[in-house]
Amino acid sequence: MRINKYISETGYCSRRETNRLIAAGRITINGEVCEKGADVESEDIVLIDGKEIPRDDSEPVYLALNKPMGIVCTAAKQVEGNIIEYVNYPSRIFAIGRLDKASEGLILLTNDGDIVNKMMRSEHNHEKEYVVTVDKPLTEQFVRAMSQGVEILDVVTKPCEVYKQSENVFRIILTQGLNLQIRRMCKALGYRVLKLERVRIMNVTLDGMERGQWRHLEEQELEHLLSMLD
Repeated sequence: MRINKYISETGYCSRRETNRLIAAGRITINGEVCEKGADVESEDIVLIDGKEIPRDDSEPVYLALNKPMGIVCTAAKQVEGNIIEYVNYPSRIFAIGRLDKASEGLILLTNDGDIVNKMMRSEHNHEKEYVVTVDKPLTEQFVRAMSQGVEILDVVTKPCEVYKQSENVFRIILTQGLNLQIRRMCKALGYRVLKLERVRIMNVTLDGMERGQWRHLEEQELEHLLSMLD
């Protein structure tokens, strides 16, 4: 099993966070510093900072947070404003995916490594919806270009749904998650993002949630989410 999958399934942290620990040289396998992409056998001894990985044997936790601006989607304790300390949940959890520090809105947190792995696979084409405010009036050309695909990071983004909501505000539904994708797409077309809010991940929405508030996913909501992932 790949090391990042192995660690995520312990509930210690996500695959993305595991990769950061590997890059920092903080993970060892049988006394040797772990390299990216390493495989782990059941009999191997895996340590983080020289200590065994604590396993989370508690009940699965699934949370939705309306993230404020300024909160960083990392479990790293040394990062000021990290999302784990902000939520302050009584058991170990980690974020599914990211919202950059300057963005706000919906993000999911869990201790279930399996659901993280499923949701992070881009080939599943899971929808994420955003409301975006830009620095000047929208044009038909901008909306068309955004929906058809924009060249960023040496690739052309996938076609997506884009709706003009008001003079400077649009909604966009993405099925991929390139780094700072919406901000880069807008910049490539001559616009600057003033506000970016994620309002939906698949079937989970921000409806009724105040900024900074978190809640447990409702039973039917979770069942629907899991069925979509399967």
